[in-house]
Amino acid sequence: MLNQMVRGLYDSFHSQCQPIMPFTAAEIAEHLKGEVVGDGSVVLNGFARADNARVGDLTFAENDEFFALAEASAASAILVAGSHASNGKVLIRVPNARIAFAKVLPLFFPEPMFASGVHPTAVVAESAFVAPSAHIGPNCIIGENVHIGAGAVLRGGNAIDDDSRIGEESVLFPNVTIYARTVIGRRVRIHAGTVIGSDGFGYVLDAGSHRKVPQIGNVVIHDDVEIGANVTIDRGALGSTVIGKGTKIDNLVQIAHNVVIGEHSLLVSQVGIAGSTKLGNYVTLGGQVGLAGHLKIGNQVTVGAQSGVMTDIPDAERMLGSPAVQDRQAKRQYIAIQQLPELIRRVRQLEMKFEDDGK
Repeated sequence: MLNQMVRGLYDSFHSQCQPIMPFTAAEIAEHLKGEVVGDGSVVLNGFARADNARVGDLTFAENDEFFALAEASAASAILVAGSHASNGKVLIRVPNARIAFAKVLPLFFPEPMFASGVHPTAVVAESAFVAPSAHIGPNCIIGENVHIGAGAVLRGGNAIDDDSRIGEESVLFPNVTIYARTVIGRRVRIHAGTVIGSDGFGYVLDAGSHRKVPQIGNVVIHDDVEIGANVTIDRGALGSTVIGKGTKIDNLVQIAHNVVIGEHSLLVSQVGIAGSTKLGNYVTLGGQVGLAGHLKIGNQVTVGAQSGVMTDIPDAERMLGSPAVQDRQAKRQYIAIQQLPELIRRVRQLEMKFEDDGK
């Protein structure tokens, strides 16, 4: 009964998520610069996982296990890398199946389009510039001297404070808040509930009380950045907090004042970075990683989940643990800790033996 209910829900979801138009296998192969093995005229109506695929669907296989599942499925065609051969499926052979998967999904399921114009419930300052092709959704507030670029989309409930700039084709999902003087580049995506440019956490102890240090900087976000839901990026105390081009930030991340993140880095959920720390390019921080303030993290550094980083890290290091050390050393420490109970037992046995021998 439960399986029938789940299947019914999936069928309903599947019917609501049908692509706008079908494609032939040959058309998809041309888009991906791939090769069709089999009938290139077969019509593909959607994309699905192998275990949920129907006749007319395209699926993908990036390894032998996935290919076996895809081969046994109802799918009509398989995106595949390597030399796999099929007895009954059309293959679209590509260099990398997962990259092809990412490229083909927008064909079947393109981003929603939003009509240009300003919703009547939006409040727009007279000094603001809104490009004619931009979309300003309901209940948005746009402050003085704000610039909204061509094709930008504010989905609704967005507050854009004075002197901020939203670049071309950037998308702000509902209830994103942008504080004053924030600069956002082109094609940036910021998901719901995120706050950009809030006060940095800066205080100084004065006569027994914490006196606030005014945070008068801003946030600069470069092109092609994506920021998840409920992220907080604080503005600089002096100068800018900077997010480099192409960096991707997951949900629930906290980035403090004057942090600088390089290009094409990945920050997984619940990462916290303290003030004035600088990250290089292509840095990967696993979930719940914490970085102390005023550190320098090199290029192509990887830090494993739940690690606590207290010192600078040179280029290309892989770190793990709290406090974080080189991952090889951390793994040796973990193995040693697992052996401690047995070691303690053996030491106790030796102590008892010496005690008996001394009597």
